[in-house]
Amino acid sequence: MDLGRHLRYFLVVAREGHFGDAALELGIAQPALSQSVRRLEDELGVVLFDRSRRRVELTPAGRLLVDQARLVVGAEARLRETMRRVRDGELGALRAGVPPGTSAVELRGLLTGMAERAPDLDVDLGEMNGAELVRALGAGTADTGLVTAPFEGADLVGRLVRSAPVGAVVPRDSVWARAREVALADLAGRDLVVSARTAAPEWFERVLAVCRDHGWVPPRVREAGDADFLLGLVLAGRGVALETAATAAREPRLAWRPLAGAPLLRRTEAVYPAEGAHPAAAMFAEVAAEVFADGCEAGRLTAGAGEQPWSLVYGGEGAALILPGEAGAERPETV
Repeated sequence: MDLGRHLRYFLVVAREGHFGDAALELGIAQPALSQSVRRLEDELGVVLFDRSRRRVELTPAGRLLVDQARLVVGAEARLRETMRRVRDGELGALRAGVPPGTSAVELRGLLTGMAERAPDLDVDLGEMNGAELVRALGAGTADTGLVTAPFEGADLVGRLVRSAPVGAVVPRDSVWARAREVALADLAGRDLVVSARTAAPEWFERVLAVCRDHGWVPPRVREAGDADFLLGLVLAGRGVALETAATAAREPRLAWRPLAGAPLLRRTEAVYPAEGAHPAAAMFAEVAAEVFADGCEAGRLTAGAGEQPWSLVYGGEGAALILPGEAGAERPETV
């Protein structure tokens, strides 16, 4: 028996005092309404209406039921609304993994964007590299997150949220910093600094394959677990890193140059299970895409004319990120 529906019908009849008027308001046939009230009376074992007059009147049992019925109907409505919000990802908790080194601005954007869309959803961001996130999704200890593509996980759905060209990261006083672009083949003999294989195995192999295909087989591959270590190795002259401009911009004494032919793009995807995904997983992907779209030019903010605050710390000029097309950029001589 659909008690909630029968109680709603009962309350309308009680308010209107007439089955015909109540049926009209409810948009159902009067016989169906009368049958519903009869079923409710049979279920409760009492007569709810005196039908001996033209207008029906509540019996003592009916009058007592009115207040209780309102409570039940109200509770049912609240329950349905709560479950709808859970179903739509507006309530509950979302466990999301983000890569180490995600900037404060990006973290704020993710949390603020989710709060605007679902203010009552508890978004728990955790720092995870790609391999850790894929494992957590498989184990059910994470609901969604951001990874560098490609990644292992046939049972996962990936939605592109950012695509950025990968370039050469070199010391600012390097001959390569004066180049318009860097050909991978010209880096022959130099070591490569790259994100650790354990963090993103498929991306690691992709980088090495592209280097080989374009004539650079590094004598040594140095793996870095985070961006600061990677940039520190480059700054110390331990190799050339292949990274995005945004990553290079964190260290003002380094320069970023595009690769000739743009053979590498770093694609960041929001991933979640293909089956049984959290209702808010797609929402998180949408927010991430908006956050990264808003910040896609962030790396360019540190470049340009004029002294930057870095000069107060390091001395000298502050322009750290040398971008394509800047005046004075040259093709380096092969060394």
